[in-house]
Amino acid sequence: MALKRFGVSLDEDILTSLDEFVTENGFANRSQAIRFLAEKNLAEKKWQCDHIVAGTVVIMYNQSKKDITLRINEIQHQYQDVILSSSQYYLNMNFCLHIATVTGVAHRLTELSDRLISIKGIKHGKLVMSRAD
Repeated sequence: MALKRFGVSLDEDILTSLDEFVTENGFANRSQAIRFLAEKNLAEKKWQCDHIVAGTVVIMYNQSKKDITLRINEIQHQYQDVILSSSQYYLNMNFCLHIATVTGVAHRLTELSDRLISIKGIKHGKLVMSRAD
């Protein structure tokens, strides 16, 4: 159920930044952007409080470096309790996009993500989490 409350005021510089955020992220309006930011803040609070969350770990790497795939598999084996699925997508002859779908205690997912992203040769990595309740 959505509640509508009026009377929120923002400083001009914050309002300008909010409008830029709306435009840059393709939100329909300020309310949608504020909802997104509030949900994001609540999810991040849950990460810090070690609540159960769900999300994905996304990494991109050069597949010609064979030891990277081995390291990914070794690390994922240690985190079987939180990994729901894992997929590789070959973007071209060199680069692979690896996605692990995860759920569990936030600090455990962050630990997994940090270990995967820190593998030598990983070009990009990111953990995205959301509340799972």
